[in-house]
Amino acid sequence: MEREDGLLERRVVRKRPGTVGISAAIMSRYGIEVVPHLICGGLSKYDLENLLIEMNFLGIHNVLALRGDGLKGESIFTPHAEGYSYAVELIRHIKSMNRGEYVDCDIENCQPTDFSIGVAGYPEKHAQAPNKATDIAYLKAKVDAGAEYVVTQMFFDNARYFEFVADCRAAGIDVPIVPGLKPFSTKRQLSLLPQTFHVDLPEDLVRAVETCKSNSEVREVGIEWAVMQSKELKAAGVPVLHYYTMGKSDNVERIAKKVF
Repeated sequence: MEREDGLLERRVVRKRPGTVGISAAIMSRYGIEVVPHLICGGLSKYDLENLLIEMNFLGIHNVLALRGDGLKGESIFTPHAEGYSYAVELIRHIKSMNRGEYVDCDIENCQPTDFSIGVAGYPEKHAQAPNKATDIAYLKAKVDAGAEYVVTQMFFDNARYFEFVADCRAAGIDVPIVPGLKPFSTKRQLSLLPQTFHVDLPEDLVRAVETCKSNSEVREVGIEWAVMQSKELKAAGVPVLHYYTMGKSDNVERIAKKVF
């Protein structure tokens, strides 16, 4: 929420472990690499640096650097008064820490961090970018600043991904581009996903979902569609597949068993 002095104030509506705590718990319990998402929204550069220091101390050396969305009720993104407006600024901050350069230059014995940085890419263009060429230019700036790989927004037509990769390569973006897939699971998503994530849905998928009599049938359609996408992408030699679970992983588990 915005205060009278123009600054933003975070209002806590529920208590839960933060990104760093959850990431550390997953890494400790399952012994796997984790990639926390770090967003600019609502955080100052000092807040972000403190989070990165904690991550580095815990042995978390991967991060997905994102601008983030606007606060609830905001039509546009509003940065923290001492924060960043764009992900590229956060990337430069992280790269500086990798060189042992911190925001507060008076800190003694600053140790270089060792973060690998990923960023978001949009096969169908970011909603706020004026056109695809400009969006690709923004992505190129993030890669030039130090991003080492790209994870895409969800898409349901593989042709969009292949076209996006071709456009990126033509623009000089040579880092791995990881496709992001979201299994369809409810009829409501026919309108929710295009509205929320600004993605198009293929006609064949829409028709298949519309003929379903229940969401359990929709989930089956979603699984088969994601399996089809995954197999085609895997055959094309993508670096890895990323699935958006949205907190529910049973369908992704079934997809993985059919694909790998």
